[in-house]
Amino acid sequence: MNFHPMAETSFPVQQIRRDFPILDQMINGYPLAYLDNAASSQKPLAVISAIDHCYRHDYANVHRGIHALSERSTAAFEAARHKVQTFINAASEKEIIFVRGTTEAINLVAQSYARPLLQPGDEIIITAMEHHSNIVPWQLVCEQTGAKLKVVAINEVGELDMEQMISCLNDRSRLLALTHISNVLGTINPIVDIITLAHKHGIAVLVDGAQAVPHLTLDVQALDCDFYAFSGHKMYGPSGIGILYGKRELLEDMPPYHGGGQMIQTVSFEKSTYAELPHKFEAGTPHIAGAIGLGAAIDYLNEIGMQFIAAHEDRLLDYASEALAEIKGLRITGQAKAKSSIVSFVIDGIHPHDIATVLDQLGIAVRAGHHCAMPLIKYLGVIATTRASFALYNTTDEIDRLVQGLEKAKALLA
Repeated sequence: MNFHPMAETSFPVQQIRRDFPILDQMINGYPLAYLDNAASSQKPLAVISAIDHCYRHDYANVHRGIHALSERSTAAFEAARHKVQTFINAASEKEIIFVRGTTEAINLVAQSYARPLLQPGDEIIITAMEHHSNIVPWQLVCEQTGAKLKVVAINEVGELDMEQMISCLNDRSRLLALTHISNVLGTINPIVDIITLAHKHGIAVLVDGAQAVPHLTLDVQALDCDFYAFSGHKMYGPSGIGILYGKRELLEDMPPYHGGGQMIQTVSFEKSTYAELPHKFEAGTPHIAGAIGLGAAIDYLNEIGMQFIAAHEDRLLDYASEALAEIKGLRITGQAKAKSSIVSFVIDGIHPHDIATVLDQLGIAVRAGHHCAMPLIKYLGVIATTRASFALYNTTDEIDRLVQGLEKAKALLA
């Protein structure tokens, strides 16, 4: 795609849509309207082509071979690491760890950073809006160490209770783990303020950035977070690849999470020594094509410009919020002042699964259920929600179709 944002008078969404071949299809006789981007985004031709080129021309195992294919694969793999470093403004490539996704990144921190640190009675702090991936790993490490899990509540509009947050921070707190953007509410948390508060108490902070990286311009040095985790598949890259960013001094002190090939320096039957960062945490053959595809996704986002993507998605969110508010009996869950392009809602008397089924018959893909956030759904007092989530290739016409589909669902099911 040859796109120069500064020369455009408006966001070229139709041009962008042509980069995503999966969008050009019919579902049940209707054009596909893909509104499930918070679960996973679609892939542009640039990413598909990069993966295809890897397997057709360059594929070999990385770092270990001295032949041409291995050298080419290694160069492309490590170039992707550099692209990630630049994209999030990390201080060093050594702070960029390739993992399978956000879930593995959080588990790595739980087991390699938190577990050796925690003592009985110590505390891990999370929030009421977390994805299961930022709950269960901390429950496991608390069971292993005798530490306690504390949960910061949210208010009626879906924002964190900052007074309670402040009261939770004490000399027994060892780590604060929270989402940058809620995958249910769309709430954008005041991460900089929270990290500043935590660091005043000497508490490390992990940020779950799975929902944020596709939508916001990210600078981990400006955030001053200790760890930041995200997945490739939500930012137009492949599944099975993700990133853990960690401050170098912390990663240096952490023991390996997995053992095996690649993460070692020397091995004997008596003792092994470990490779330097980042390879200490990258045991085994990595997802080579996945990393290369993630690098291509970053190139694609950079070509468009994250600020232009964010502005387009903000317009979609405003348009959808106003349109959905006109539907009688529909209630949007999450009305935070700072919000990203996610709208979750319930309609009186209709199960969200039934709504999603009707919409699917009209070619509209949304998500219905607990969204891997069962404690939050319970807190909201509902059994589930329907969620529409928007990306750079979505249009207001698709939102109009969503509204029409919801009215049809009401007529059929209410």
